[in-house]
Amino acid sequence: MKTHELIWVYPEKKPALFQAFVHEFKIHPVTAQILISRGYNTVEEAHDFLYAKLPNLYDPELFPDMDKAVERILQAVKLGESILVYGDNDVDGMTAAALLTEFLKTIGAKVFFGVPNRATLKKSLIGDALELAKQRHGKLLITVDCGITAAKEVEELVKHGIDVIITDHHEPTSRIPHCVATLNPKLINSTYPNRELTGVGVAFKLAHAITNTLIEREEISPTKIDLKYYLDLVALGTIADMGALKGENRILVRYGLRQMKKMKRVGLAKLFASCDLRPNELTPSDIASKIAPKLNSLGRVADPIKGVELLLLRDHDAAEALAKELDLSNLKRQIVEREASEQIEEFIAQHPDILKDKALVLYSAQWHPGIIAILSARIAKQYNRPTVVISINDRVGKGSIRTIPEFPLLDVLKEQEHLLINFGGHDYAAGLTIPEENIPRFKEYFIKSAQNTLQDQDITPKIYLDAKIHFHEITFDFMESLSLLEPFGNENPPPILYADTNQLWPPKVVGTQHLK
Repeated sequence: MKTHELIWVYPEKKPALFQAFVHEFKIHPVTAQILISRGYNTVEEAHDFLYAKLPNLYDPELFPDMDKAVERILQAVKLGESILVYGDNDVDGMTAAALLTEFLKTIGAKVFFGVPNRATLKKSLIGDALELAKQRHGKLLITVDCGITAAKEVEELVKHGIDVIITDHHEPTSRIPHCVATLNPKLINSTYPNRELTGVGVAFKLAHAITNTLIEREEISPTKIDLKYYLDLVALGTIADMGALKGENRILVRYGLRQMKKMKRVGLAKLFASCDLRPNELTPSDIASKIAPKLNSLGRVADPIKGVELLLLRDHDAAEALAKELDLSNLKRQIVEREASEQIEEFIAQHPDILKDKALVLYSAQWHPGIIAILSARIAKQYNRPTVVISINDRVGKGSIRTIPEFPLLDVLKEQEHLLINFGGHDYAAGLTIPEENIPRFKEYFIKSAQNTLQDQDITPKIYLDAKIHFHEITFDFMESLSLLEPFGNENPPPILYADTNQLWPPKVVGTQHLK
């Protein structure tokens, strides 16, 4: 591949705002410049970012259907109806399923959970929810981190006398499922201020609203339920799902990390130990790079149900055994992923002309459907262009799409909806299911759309610089000031600083081949 020179994007200077931040917050000047570079344009905005606390979380009742969801769930609890909590098979879905299952048991619900197996999944994430609900005589299905694009499947559930509540955060299509209640901050009519909630975040909001209602009705004591207990799951799912660490999400993750360090969950403690992580030193980077891949490996190449079980386990021996099983699943995932990556790189090397296009669409019957999300993300980052990776099985393709900021996905997918069985996700990360015979036409349209939309500079890698620093400014006070910006993660990455080069002393030759 012909590599483009990296473009350095220098930070914008706003002298008056810079002085206001330094004066108001008594922070290091470099930290003040980082805030400006991150788009904080008033003292109020910067204050909310730096110092927001749990009381600053939004009222869960701001979801338009929240009251309906709460009433139906409390009715099910009183009637002793079986409730099925059904989640997506990634870490966001696993944590959401664990959170809501554990919470509902706390308030006396008869509840069980389900998570679809990616390898056996045919068309829709909740396609097998009906059979599971019928087996366990479920009367109420609550989806977590899925369901917003499953109008047809929800209709079938309702026909069989099963009420449905959808909690999701993915972008809706034009057809919204008809059900008891739909909680999704991305709905057109949603009045909830935080569109960036993850699936586990929405599940937490539902638990919060139920708790508030029970306390208001004096059906439980305010001390019976400590919602902070569930924040470790919220942090884990939010980080794993690349949730934006700003606004409300930042509060949830900041306090969730604190809860996580208490090691209240036996399964998580065993998982941390298997990754050689010390609880007191946990960072979002540790979770994203070590914990999340292990849990996700169950959803990719094994049984994601075990991920939920691990999060709920209270038995130390069982948790340790399951944590070891995760190690094996993760090793299997790494092998399968490495083989597919090598195949893709070999294909690109043999067909270099495909890099003349501003998008990549790759498909094969040899790739495991559980690892295509990893592949699409890696290739999109490596070649800096929209990338679709499709795994074909039994004449049906399951695809994962990752893109760049200049090429949002959902409008493109909606234009080709007639070629797809279904699709869902976000503007910058989506999934689809497609008949094998439609893949060539979809590929042609997707690449053509990218060609017509993107310019050469759009696919040129860029590095966004946050602030200039002088070497003498790198002090303990600066590091303490910088810690105010934590936790770092998606949309709040570790700052990128730049400095003028200084040669403090001339180099000298050491040996025959080295300079010192």
